Amino acid sequence: MKKLLLTMGLFAGVLSYSQAWNGAGDQKVQGGLNIWGFGTGIAGSYDYGLSKLISVGGGANVYFNEDDDNPFVFGRVGFHLQEALTLPSEIDIYPGVNVGVAGRNFGLGVYLGARYFFTENWGAFVEAGNNGSFGVSYSF
Repeated sequence: MKKLLLTMGLFAGVLSYSQAWNGAGDQKVQGGLNIWGFGTGIAGSYDYGLSKLISVGGGANVYFNEDDDNPFVFGRVGFHLQEALTLPSEIDIYPGVNVGVAGRNFGLGVYLGARYFFTENWGAFVEAGNNGSFGVSYSF
């Protein structure tokens, strides 16, 4: 019983240091799978915090199909609602916009994303919209 309580206490201590969004200067990189939008494939993105509310970044999605929309390379802007919604430090909810090139075409994506950090550096994310993905997130 003592070992169980000690393990739970250590785990709670690790979680207390996780921070989903730090604001200005915060850097997150994400990798995962696309599950809808232009097709199924792999996704990667980077976010850099300009303030407690706004981040900018970029990313790319590569699809497993052979359509003209492969790959989608984009810039992105996110609006982080962690402070506005008074969320716990481990959780961040962020709507955003992706604008870029999808193959030879113009690409536009809007999304609502959420991150949950298990440790100081590692977490999970999901983004839903007209181009959605899920996977792991790493904080620098």
